[in-house]
Amino acid sequence: MRLIHEELVIDMLNQFLYRKDKESLLKDWLSKPGAFKQSDFEFFMKSGVNAINFGDGASSVDEAGKLFAKWNSFLLDYPQWLARISSPDDFEKVKSQGRYGIIFGLQSSAQFETVDAVNTCYSYGQRISQLSYNFRSLVADGAFEPRDAGVSEYGQKVIERMNQVGMAVDLGHASDRTKLDACEISKVPVILSHGNCRALNPDAPRTSTDEAIRKLAKTGGVMGITCIAFMVKGTEPVTVEDVVNHFDHVRDLVGIEHVGFGSDAGIESNDLGDPKILKEMLAKADPRYRVHGTHEVVAGLEGQKRIYDLTVAFVRRGYTDEQIRLVLGQNWRRVLSEIWHA
Repeated sequence: MRLIHEELVIDMLNQFLYRKDKESLLKDWLSKPGAFKQSDFEFFMKSGVNAINFGDGASSVDEAGKLFAKWNSFLLDYPQWLARISSPDDFEKVKSQGRYGIIFGLQSSAQFETVDAVNTCYSYGQRISQLSYNFRSLVADGAFEPRDAGVSEYGQKVIERMNQVGMAVDLGHASDRTKLDACEISKVPVILSHGNCRALNPDAPRTSTDEAIRKLAKTGGVMGITCIAFMVKGTEPVTVEDVVNHFDHVRDLVGIEHVGFGSDAGIESNDLGDPKILKEMLAKADPRYRVHGTHEVVAGLEGQKRIYDLTVAFVRRGYTDEQIRLVLGQNWRRVLSEIWHA
């Protein structure tokens, strides 16, 4: 409780509202003035998390502009509770002012229809972008692409422009070769907002090899560990301790300075709502997505108390206060400050 109260806690991939049966509520918040109530704000703040990357997606620069316009309007409607994080100084502001911080990030690169679109999206407030989402994009290949060609020639230009404007290159959902290529191309640290370790879950294509983790760390980057069950372990049961094993692996491989938290789940999801619907949705996206039993999110980390229960697990595992502070938020603040200042 003390560590979470004192530290600015960052979840590097958290969709704000995650469950499909909550989509209409988010739509109301984004479009109807006054729909977001103080009780809604308090629900988010009681999670112990102070700032998130909302990790939405867009299929074009025009769609990205419309999406960011909605979010900018939403945040401006509730300045007493919410704030966009666009610079390193904004982190301290949201903590000291008791507001909930939102980083504009996309789990796509389709919005980069031209290299100049990087600048356009930056002007809208985007500060993080994946290079791909599971499959091939103009920029790079995703984790499920059968013939992994890595970063394209065009993608190299996009990464260089992202470096230039100060937008973080996110290797979430990237293929193995894309991760290695991006680490070579980028002149500033790269991040992996949410993903786990191949060494602990060898059959999961969205996990990262030790080679990729080492190269990411060499850039000065940080890797976020997710609590999505199929990303943590290939078989049931999947526990909080299994999640901490991934933090341990990154720490032991490259150092505690290179690991953080990226849940890939909103805090409202105490259960799946309807497991059948979720399984059908994921299977349609790609059959390699798997749901263990009735839990997509690891049991014990589903909802509002997630960061508290995870911190307890760190204490139990013997992490020091300083190590926990790094994982909760300091590592993310450091790397984003380097990228955004670059």
